[in-house]
Amino acid sequence: MARTASVERNTLETQITVNINLDGTGKSKFDTGVPFLEHMMDQIARHGLIDLDITCKGDNHIDDHHSVEDIGITLGQAFAKAIGDKKGIVRYGHSYVPLDEALSRVVIDFSGRPGLDMKVEFTRASIGRLDTQLFWEFFQGFVNHANVTLHIDNLKGFNAHHQAETIFKAFGRALRMAIELDPRMAGMMPSTKGSL
Repeated sequence: MARTASVERNTLETQITVNINLDGTGKSKFDTGVPFLEHMMDQIARHGLIDLDITCKGDNHIDDHHSVEDIGITLGQAFAKAIGDKKGIVRYGHSYVPLDEALSRVVIDFSGRPGLDMKVEFTRASIGRLDTQLFWEFFQGFVNHANVTLHIDNLKGFNAHHQAETIFKAFGRALRMAIELDPRMAGMMPSTKGSL
């Protein structure tokens, strides 16, 4: 059964469409008006082997806040829809990813409970024009709507671009591990509660 979803979110601030295939090959297509976020979401697609097609028309003339947060929300909604009842998935995923001097760890649980613990001290306030505070908004939007528990730790790094890239690569790889279908768990819920 295909694990795909298409979600639209329209507000007075943004109009977003997300198409996702959890069992893809890492293909991506973006038109969001936020170039550095697109570069980061490409890491999610490639390292997660998830096909992503995301468009966003937002009020970027004000700043990128609404677009980045709402893309996180809509991506979370798409994940929740595509993953379905979660039967047979591994459920947990983790990854350490280095890039030169930077190293990040991401751990995720498709727990059914939203929670974000993000410990990242970016060495710059912005990367290009993108405010580094907006990464927290992206991930908070994602966890609230995908209903996952997510821990993000940048363990070291002094180049802010490298810090961000290790986070998103590790996020993609952790997602890939967590959403993998385990043949030994076929049709089974990965929880002693019987539901997630």
